[in-house]
Amino acid sequence: MGFGSSQTPGIEKRETAMKRTVRQHLAAYLAIFAIAAAPFTAFAQTRVERPKNKYKVSDDVKLGDENARKIEQQFPILRDREATRYVSQVGERLVAAIPPQFREPSFDYRFEIVNASDINAFALPGGPMFVNRGMIEAARNEGEMAGVMAHEISHVALRHATAQATKQGSVGNQLGIIGLILGGAILGGQAGAQLGALGAAAWMTKYSREYETQADTLGAQIMARAGYDPRDLANMFRTIQAQNKGGGAPEWLSSHPDPGNRYEKIMREAQMLNVDPRPTNEREFRRVQERLRALPPARTMAEIEKGIQSGQTGTNPTANGIYSRRVAYPSRATQNYSGIVEVRIPTNWRTFESGNSVQFAPQGAYGKDGITRGAMVGVMQGSGNLSRDAQAYINQVLDGNNYLRQQSRFGNAYLGDYRGYMTTLSGQSPITGMTEVATVYMAYDDYNNFVYLVTVVPANESSRYSAAFNRMLTSFRTNR
Repeated sequence: MGFGSSQTPGIEKRETAMKRTVRQHLAAYLAIFAIAAAPFTAFAQTRVERPKNKYKVSDDVKLGDENARKIEQQFPILRDREATRYVSQVGERLVAAIPPQFREPSFDYRFEIVNASDINAFALPGGPMFVNRGMIEAARNEGEMAGVMAHEISHVALRHATAQATKQGSVGNQLGIIGLILGGAILGGQAGAQLGALGAAAWMTKYSREYETQADTLGAQIMARAGYDPRDLANMFRTIQAQNKGGGAPEWLSSHPDPGNRYEKIMREAQMLNVDPRPTNEREFRRVQERLRALPPARTMAEIEKGIQSGQTGTNPTANGIYSRRVAYPSRATQNYSGIVEVRIPTNWRTFESGNSVQFAPQGAYGKDGITRGAMVGVMQGSGNLSRDAQAYINQVLDGNNYLRQQSRFGNAYLGDYRGYMTTLSGQSPITGMTEVATVYMAYDDYNNFVYLVTVVPANESSRYSAAFNRMLTSFRTNR
């Protein structure tokens, strides 16, 4: 009794301690199990980090804005309001899913459709993105299209353009950067190789493997966060293979990862991601596909690039003209031009279309260096800030015509029924030797497009052209 009573407290203490230890181990085990069973999104997805970059975020924005305007002028942008609205909605859904560490408030993600048949897309620094019509037509569902867009958004979010410039030591070669970003598309193929040849071959050889893999990985993660199945991004490569002659998508240059390898990597990444379930709009996707397929056949990027290259070697729509010292004044009779815009022009003026712009000039006033008398009109997608777009356009005009100087600040003006700005540029024309006056009218139309009209005339002939210019100004409207 005494023995028993003297030992019991010790035994109880040891049993209590053992139970506590078992409970602690069990709790630890359960915690480990809970971690293992937790969503892979939080614990197992591939870690992506931005590459080293010595440039400011503002440099990305500036490069993107400047080069977007060049792309819009040289590439056939599809001005289809319904299709562009739909693609933009998908793009905005993906942008909202960019992980917080890669978001930049100053980036302006915006989306346009290029009327090209290749399965492709490309993005510029700071947010402008161009999606090929051929890619939309080829995608088997909205997820595949979204996968290509997520890949391109990832290039922008990771600042790959200026990161590559950091490696190369200079961001000054903007032509190289354009080639680089075009090369950043999901698949270049032979067309991509030709586009990459725009002075950027040296950039391309070290760009692809590291940054394309990063864009695939982050693109898959963005898709999952946005409610898309990341496997659709991988499946897009199978779609590409099925449509490519020979049964396998070509490797773009020597440095692009083969789509088959990329397919496997993306599929492995997809297994580690939880998709935030959200419905896709397959009905609208099909409607847009049918709308695009009903259009006349689009050119390939190689054909478009061939035209761009010929333009860069000195050929342009007015190149066959011969300048004359004596040029007929505008006729009083007018005719209606209906193309990218509608506007009334003198019947003795010729029309020279090029992408999303058109020039009008009389015989003797046009040649290889542009026009000396007449007008230019154009349409580009607006950024939402007319003042910024207007100044960017004026800067572009001044860059391309270094003899001109801006003579006045922006004043309020109307271009047709669209309220906007106007300003005057002037300088001694290297063609005529006379003082040239260019009056620039800029506005947004009803669809948020940036539209412009530039009138050009020697100062001493201004009065002879004023009636023609005024008719153009009042009759101007965008064509839908």
